[in-house]
Amino acid sequence: MSPANEPRLSKAERTAQAREKAREIREAQLKKDKRNKLLIGWGIVVAVVAILAVIALVFTQNIVNNAPIADQGPTPANANAHGGVTLLKGTDVAKVAAGTVSLASLPSAPATPPATVTAPGAEAEAGKPVKVVAYIDFICPICKNFESTYSQQLTQLRDDGKITLEYRPFGFLDASSSTNYSSRAANAAACVANTSPDKYSALVDLLYAQQPAEGSAGISDNDLKKLATQAGSANIDSCIDNKTYRPFVKVVTQEAKNIGISGTPTVFIDGQQWDNKSDFMTVLNAAIAAKK
Repeated sequence: MSPANEPRLSKAERTAQAREKAREIREAQLKKDKRNKLLIGWGIVVAVVAILAVIALVFTQNIVNNAPIADQGPTPANANAHGGVTLLKGTDVAKVAAGTVSLASLPSAPATPPATVTAPGAEAEAGKPVKVVAYIDFICPICKNFESTYSQQLTQLRDDGKITLEYRPFGFLDASSSTNYSSRAANAAACVANTSPDKYSALVDLLYAQQPAEGSAGISDNDLKKLATQAGSANIDSCIDNKTYRPFVKVVTQEAKNIGISGTPTVFIDGQQWDNKSDFMTVLNAAIAAKK
């Protein structure tokens, strides 16, 4: 039967049909709303679980990163008792036997800060290249600026045999991160000094290239491991996991504070502290010229 021949519905039938259609639409909408509410509810549950998991992870990591550090421990090979690793020509570093350090062996801080800071082991040596000794912190933006400004010239002077460059990383700005990043980064550097000293300079460059912002959590231990690998170091995973040289960093940090180091970078040229105002290369070149 063609549509034209279909019987016309009565007004009552059309009304009933419309009501049935409306009912079906309402039921479909109710089912949809119910399904959406369930999905939203489960989505909220999943989000809450994820947030709690992140909070738990951060809380656990903070407990681990902020756990008490022993007052004594081993020093890495190729680092002196003051925290320094000395870069010579190319990728060579001064060889130093591993040892131990302890807070108990440190001299006490003077009652009043000294007018002139004397850094142990930074003094000039007759017949030797000029010593540049830099107390640095890997989260310190001014240290990064110093490095980016003078690194190329310092490398050339090292290669020319005119200077040695000793980095003394310490945990001066631990309070500027929530995870003691300064000490963790210094520990990673000590691990590389011990295992792959020829990659130490490359790691220092990477730590500054990827420097986290002050006040941030800093780079995670896993990412510090990756940076060491990127620098070409042998595996230092267990050294970082075990915080092997955190006591060492703790001791050299306290020594630096005891002798009057109050900021970073603090740089010495043959034992004389650079004032952070004079042109650094002018002062350094004068010291080199005086050695001739």
